[in-house]
Amino acid sequence: MGVAAGRKLYDVTQTTETTAAPERSLPTRPSRSRFHRAWFVAAVTFVTITGAAAFRSLPGLLIDPLHQEFDWSRGTIGAAVSINLALYGLTAPFAAALMDRFGIRRVVAVALTVIAVGSGATVWMTAAWQLMLCWGLLVGVGAGSMALAFAATVTNRWFTERRGLVTGILTAASASGQLVFLPLLSWIVEEYDWRPAAVTVALAALVVVPFVWLLLRDHPADVGLKPYGAKEFVEKPAPVPGAARRAVTVLFSAMRTGPFWLLAGTFAICGASTNGLIQTHFIPASHDHGMPITAAASLLAVIGVFDVLGTIASGWFTDRFEPRRLLAIYYAFRGVSLLFLPMLLAPSVQLPMVFFIVFYGLDWVATVPPTLALCREQYGDDSAIVFGWVLASHQVGAALVAFLGGVARDTFGSYDVVWYASGALCAVAALMSLVIRRRPVGRVAVA
Repeated sequence: MGVAAGRKLYDVTQTTETTAAPERSLPTRPSRSRFHRAWFVAAVTFVTITGAAAFRSLPGLLIDPLHQEFDWSRGTIGAAVSINLALYGLTAPFAAALMDRFGIRRVVAVALTVIAVGSGATVWMTAAWQLMLCWGLLVGVGAGSMALAFAATVTNRWFTERRGLVTGILTAASASGQLVFLPLLSWIVEEYDWRPAAVTVALAALVVVPFVWLLLRDHPADVGLKPYGAKEFVEKPAPVPGAARRAVTVLFSAMRTGPFWLLAGTFAICGASTNGLIQTHFIPASHDHGMPITAAASLLAVIGVFDVLGTIASGWFTDRFEPRRLLAIYYAFRGVSLLFLPMLLAPSVQLPMVFFIVFYGLDWVATVPPTLALCREQYGDDSAIVFGWVLASHQVGAALVAFLGGVARDTFGSYDVVWYASGALCAVAALMSLVIRRRPVGRVAVA
């Protein structure tokens, strides 16, 4: 209790003096009026997620080199990518619970190290099972601990206002970090080999670890501050034991509610049409039509640039407009654009393809801020863990399409059927978004 009182007094006086009685009314100094430390934490989180996401750039670049060197089928390589994507999602809710138990810094630092080990070890692999172990298991688990549940945890702890905007910024870091490294990595693959590219990814993850350990803080109370926009000081919650049990308990509670299944279903389609489809198969599909790998990788990098604008804008919209309608609009336009993509692929980059890339970039993960807002509305304090499970569905959808897309290419000789099927699924997601019910005022769905 003495520590809590001291923190509360520090928040009121903004000095190190503790001799005054807590009951005494003292004026608040305006030292934090311009810049709240929450924004600094958000900036560190942004850099961390961007750096850690470098490894997400590589799978699409590896399909052709691994196929040529080891004679592995695209379906086999796609299976390793699908394991990675599935574990990325399935680990997320447990990572959110582990952050409540051990703190954000420890979980993220360990996750980055696991990513570096998994990516670096691929340079010695000689069999497909080793690809599935290193890139599928190790990198997938490490990535899942750095998933959007990390962004949700930081946002929920450090902000009570501007949550939609902050969610959009951190989501942009996750998606754009996967794509902005593509030109560099594609150049390394073409000029040297895929192995130096894998080492580059491992080093990128390791470089971020010191920033996390030295600069990130778990909770505003650690530095005697209120969350941004809060009226009162918020005590740091005690560590929550039984992280795995809590994650599973929250899942079973959420599964008894209709909104969870609608959110999980729409987000599964989101993952299928982004990470599973475009990120994994756009480069080999473009190469099938005679486009150089570096040109296709540069187009994906452009998606990453415009994703920043689109996701931040989506966060701003989410703070002001109905998130269900935003989701419906995003999915509907995404589906229409995918139906046109087979007609746009060509040996060179044409203006209609540029238009598609810009549009898809704006829409890439614009779905995250409204989805997270609906999780908060429906599930309150458990929203970060629930969102982790919703994110798991996102990655399961991505994993299925990453695998089935490779099988479709092996079977039909092209990706056309995958583009059309994904476009139809996006139309279904738009309809599902509109029927998510509103939570009654004063009631949270998860007990």
